[in-house]
Amino acid sequence: MGNDRRQRRLVMDERTTCLWSHRQKRGRDGVWRDALTLYRDGVRVRFVFLAGAPDSGRWTTEGGYWYEGCVGDNRGNLLNLREPGVVRALVEEAGRRGLLPWDGDGDEIGGRPVELDGWELFPAVVAAVDA
Repeated sequence: MGNDRRQRRLVMDERTTCLWSHRQKRGRDGVWRDALTLYRDGVRVRFVFLAGAPDSGRWTTEGGYWYEGCVGDNRGNLLNLREPGVVRALVEEAGRRGLLPWDGDGDEIGGRPVELDGWELFPAVVAAVDA
């Protein structure tokens, strides 16, 4: 098994390259979360998937090794946050919605770290990955 904490390179186009990593941890509130963190020119964007309540229809691996890095819903949809295609789909969807701290051309970088609710992007990313 490789080093799961390393930063991987994601080339979006000839001018845009990001580093990304996946982490799984329990927060101070005791809730498990899967976080996909994207770095570009010193700016951090974190897509956070919180483990849902039993009736929420949302689940993460909650610290287990089975399907580590995966998030899913009760409709049978599953995303593996350690796959580059899923990472690209998340970044593209966040970009379409104007949620990234750089403009659409990828030129202007700035601002504070951004934390996004990954579940809000989940349906669109599942559709993009399955297409």
